Amino acid sequence: MDQDDFIIHVYCRVCQAYDQVVSQLPHRLRRGGVEPGLSDCEVITMEVCGELWKMNTDKDLFAHFKTHYQSWFPQLRERSRFVRQAAALWQVKAHIQRVLVLQSGALEDAVQSIDTLPVSVCANARRFVDRCFKGQADSGYCAAKKLYFYGFKLGLRIARCGLITHYELLGARAHDVTYLETLVEGLDAPPQHDLLVPADKGFIDKARAALLKQRRGITIVTPPRRGEQRKMQTEHSKALLAACSRWRKLIETVNAHLTERFAVNRIRVHDLWHFQHRLIRKILAHTLAVCLNLQLGRKPLDLDGLLGRSK
Repeated sequence: MDQDDFIIHVYCRVCQAYDQVVSQLPHRLRRGGVEPGLSDCEVITMEVCGELWKMNTDKDLFAHFKTHYQSWFPQLRERSRFVRQAAALWQVKAHIQRVLVLQSGALEDAVQSIDTLPVSVCANARRFVDRCFKGQADSGYCAAKKLYFYGFKLGLRIARCGLITHYELLGARAHDVTYLETLVEGLDAPPQHDLLVPADKGFIDKARAALLKQRRGITIVTPPRRGEQRKMQTEHSKALLAACSRWRKLIETVNAHLTERFAVNRIRVHDLWHFQHRLIRKILAHTLAVCLNLQLGRKPLDLDGLLGRSK
């Protein structure tokens, strides 16, 4: 799919979800002031496309559309107005992401994997001198990557199709297992059925897992620690452990997308409000790309094949 077709597809999906979101708001989206020249759908479309084309700064995004698509967006004139309008729509974008998830049916998936992704807000060496995010960001350690960082953890839950069904910005210092209940929020097993939640070793906690199993029918499946293979196999079959291992790889692929294509570790802003705005649009861009792949009958996580060659 070339860029022109992609913009059209994204715009149609954004408009459909936007109309649904605005119709459910208890108040007007804007209560006064001058109406912007660009429509909200146009702004969100440009943001989503820019993120998927690896334009991770507002400057690059604006310059690309100003140069190549001025005729498509004739009201695209001043970068400062574009940036302010985009930032003010952060709640709308969060609602659109939820609408897309609901429309996809991914929330009904009986298997949903969870994981955390370290998200740094500055170089680790600058954590003692950086004055941004005081009292919000913290030092953390990622055991999987053997990496110290300063920032937050991004908690993710995905369905088997690779769609992000839930995300939370979490503290960096606490151990992953303390966020177990947060990441399974909103999940409830249907009658006479269990929900499987594959997770890595950072979520091993027998007491918490037993409580979730008893109260909500959620089965947390983690790989065994060294020396515990035989004991774990009595609790979960070998076939189930192997299947959950494959499902965990999907969330690792999503983590790689967010780190490499969407550059979540290179969000350089000075406050939490702008940080969340940038993060939400990256999550929305990933969600919309997966939805388009599902709609077109393609592999859900094949983002490169969906986008094709760029200008």
